[in-house]
Amino acid sequence: MLTIAEILPLTCVSTRLDASAKSGVLAQLAELYRGSDVGLEPSKIVEVLAERERLASTGVGSGVAIPHGRVPGLRGVRCVFGVHREGVDFEAIDGEPVHLFIGVLAPDGQASQHLKALARISRLFRNAELREALIAAKDEAEAHRLLVQADEGASQA
Repeated sequence: MLTIAEILPLTCVSTRLDASAKSGVLAQLAELYRGSDVGLEPSKIVEVLAERERLASTGVGSGVAIPHGRVPGLRGVRCVFGVHREGVDFEAIDGEPVHLFIGVLAPDGQASQHLKALARISRLFRNAELREALIAAKDEAEAHRLLVQADEGASQA
């Protein structure tokens, strides 16, 4: 099973998301993928994420959204993570603003890897202490460290 450390490089983390609407947040997340080996233009990534959002919001509640999609030719699951300190309306299922965004791109044809990554991420973000610590993280390195440590702790439990 892939770990957060394997699919989320520090270069794909931002603690400074500031878009005022869902479309802007998706664009900011797409830009974060420049720090990975995805090799797609951000505009293409926005299309993939927005297409999934049209089906139903990926705002899962408790201030968390997991925008995701599948991309042909991708070498494996790749993630980005962003904190929006003020929170933004993302049409979350609980109607609350979203502060924490973890974008997930998976290879087309690897539904099982995609679903496993989503399940692992969902479990991590159930932890209220982790969510609060991530919103308060002083910088990208601290946010990344918190996620990696929480994931390591969860996999040992």
